[in-house]
Amino acid sequence: MRRHTISLLVENRFGVLARIAGLFSGRGFNIDSISVGEGAEPGTSRITILTQGDEMIVEQIIKQLNRVIDVLRVVDLTDHSFINRELALIKVNANQANRQEIVQISEIFRAKIVDISPKTLTIEATGNEDKIDAIMGMLRPFGLREVARTGRVALARDFKSKDAPSPEAPESVWEKERKEITADLA
Repeated sequence: MRRHTISLLVENRFGVLARIAGLFSGRGFNIDSISVGEGAEPGTSRITILTQGDEMIVEQIIKQLNRVIDVLRVVDLTDHSFINRELALIKVNANQANRQEIVQISEIFRAKIVDISPKTLTIEATGNEDKIDAIMGMLRPFGLREVARTGRVALARDFKSKDAPSPEAPESVWEKERKEITADLA
């Protein structure tokens, strides 16, 4: 079982998310996280799904997703270079004795204090899943009151990313890589 990050561009219409989730549940396939937001073009939404499964099942689901009428594009980003982030709002117990330590932990993780009360601090943290897990682990001893996580959002890196083949690579390798990336993003 391998983790897969699947990015979809869909028309923003009633029932699209339900149909997509139904494809996963119909196959007994769990969605670890799903994030949906407005796309770059009016009337579109981007959906990022984090799931686990073997290659054959994921390939089957991607083929079925491509057949859903309102789905414009499906890309399994797993084997490509991509950027991903997650947002977490973490409400942690805080008092005069530990407040400064919590603030220092937040600064180390480049997180922001977004709300303060006499008994709690609410922290906004963004980063990859490991970073969010790490800050939560550091804050857990103080007592986590509430946590809200967005789940993963992801975009493919531009073609000229650090993982792209170097210009010195043989032209056939370079062209093959370019065509694969272009086809996946089209």
